[in-house]
Order: sequence, then C-alpha cells, then structure tokens
Amino acid sequence: MLLKKFKVGLFFMIFCSAWACSKKTDVIPNMFVNQYVYVNNPTNFKLNAIGGWIYVTGGVRGIILYRKSSDEFIAYERNCTWQPNDACATLSVDSTNVSISDHCCSSKFVIMDGSIQQGPATIPLRRYQAAFDGSVIHVFN
Repeated sequence: MLLKKFKVGLFFMIFCSAWACSKKTDVIPNMFVNQYVYVNNPTNFKLNAIGGWIYVTGGVRGIILYRKSSDEFIAYERNCTWQPNDACATLSVDSTNVSISDHCCSSKFVIMDGSIQQGPATIPLRRYQAAFDGSVIHVFN
C-alpha cells in the first residue's frame, strides 16, 4: 500500500513538474496603447503611399505602422514573438520593405499581415487596432 502511494505521489510530482516547465513565461507584456498619427505631418510622409511604413513610439518596444491600402493601416508591436524578453528582440523593416526581421534570432514576418515568413518564431506579430479617418490614424488596444 505504501509503495502504491509512493508511485502515485511520484507520478503526480513528475506530471506537475513537466506541466510547469512547459508553461510559456517568455511572452510580450500587454501595454496600453493610445497613439494618434497625423498622415499630413511631414515626418510621416512615408505613410502617404500604399506600402509605406514608419516607426511610432508606444507599445513595448515601439510600433511599426504600415499602410496596406488607401484606407487601411496595420500597427504591429516591434517586440519579436520569439524570446521577446531578449535585449535584442526588437523588429526592423527590411530594406526590401516586404519583411519585418529580428536580427537577434533571424525570424522574419510578412509586413502585409504579420505572419511568419521564417522561424524560429512560431507566433505571428502582435497587432494593435488602427482606425483611419482620412487624416489621422488612431492606434490603440
């Protein structure tokens, strides 16, 4: 009887340890975002063309604001989804203006939708809401 209780206890400890180790604690923290970006501001001239993008302050490591169409903007968190707590896990738009890359882990994401283009990242980019009224983009969560 004692041996049976020991086996059950040992199984329970191993199961709990394995479950605790599998919990992902390396996640991007939630940050309050409430930014207004004026398209007609000369510093934001890149947003006047479809496919244009700029870096905006806010979020955890900043925001990439991308113009997908004449009336649609997408806002991405600049914190990579792979090991986001690493000091170098900040994303940058490639010179091709097609991909967003993390030079720390070599993950790449598609700028048009934030999907994974190349790992090791396994989660797409975090998006914030972006509402456009014709002259002002409101980025928020």
